[in-house]
Amino acid sequence: MCMPISLEMEPSRYSTYDVRVRAIKAVSMGQRKTDVADAYQVDYSTLYRWCQRYEQHKHFSSLERKTGSGRPDTLEIKHRKRLTTIIMKPASHFGYETDFWTCRRLIQVTESELKVTVSKPTMWRILRDMGLTYQKPERRYFEADDGRREKWIRYQVPKIKRTAFKYRAILYFQDESNISLTAVLGKTWSPKGETPIQRVTGNRGGVSAMSAISKSCQLVFRLHQKRITSIEVIDFLAQLLKHHPARHLVVVMDQAKPHVSEKTTSFIHRQKRLHVFYLPSRSPDLNPDEQVWNHLKHQELKSHQARTKAELNLLARRKLSGMSKNRTLLNGIFFRCCIANFMK
Repeated sequence: MCMPISLEMEPSRYSTYDVRVRAIKAVSMGQRKTDVADAYQVDYSTLYRWCQRYEQHKHFSSLERKTGSGRPDTLEIKHRKRLTTIIMKPASHFGYETDFWTCRRLIQVTESELKVTVSKPTMWRILRDMGLTYQKPERRYFEADDGRREKWIRYQVPKIKRTAFKYRAILYFQDESNISLTAVLGKTWSPKGETPIQRVTGNRGGVSAMSAISKSCQLVFRLHQKRITSIEVIDFLAQLLKHHPARHLVVVMDQAKPHVSEKTTSFIHRQKRLHVFYLPSRSPDLNPDEQVWNHLKHQELKSHQARTKAELNLLARRKLSGMSKNRTLLNGIFFRCCIANFMK
């Protein structure tokens, strides 16, 4: 479960123990070091050093961060244990309006609960040394059923793997999204007190899009000028089958109405080479294709300058085409999703 922490300071490029372990496992599975370094956004020399440490000791504990010499820590070990206990509780437990922790809130609680005063840079360093990272919380819906999610992982995931193995099928995760003319704005440097201006269109509208990403990091997509219905879903699945004329396909998708309609399910049952599995409701975190749209909107199309739907359609197609050719990017998108750990 995602920890509700939000730090106010801009994070440094710091690699946590979990990232190191994942990177070493990826290398051990045969992936090239250059690809792994790109996927986890670390320097090649850093990854090489991790590999050397692991080869020397043959244990993941060798990847833990070593304590350096210097000035004694502001917070003693006993204080850090209490701070960890505090952080594991929601901030609202200590009288704040929301559950999220910020450096400023932690400084205030540290002063009141532990009787220790620390600066913001020191608090940031302490949090980093405790293995915490600056993260955007994972969206989890109130309507999501944790019991069904666990049951799906326990029973459906093995069934998906068996089906893919039995038919030597290609495994795809499918999803759709709406790309809006209202651009996601990025950040930029500017003089203090002078908010920069970014001109964007005030027109409303967008482009509907469908895509599917495979375990082997292939990305296929389609753009539509209308709302996606069962007809578009059927057409997309049919094109996937034509794209792989001699292979069986295992497609995992959510339970959106166009996916589970009578028309769509009837088409699926008639296809001998198509095996469809449905995700538990309200579980976008189990679908790697969700991250395709997240990357497209927040990275590729960030602060885009398209003014019309036609311009947005051309821009989105060009960006998605570029993403489909970037295997390193797609590898990172797929294997950072939690479901990738169950699909090995």
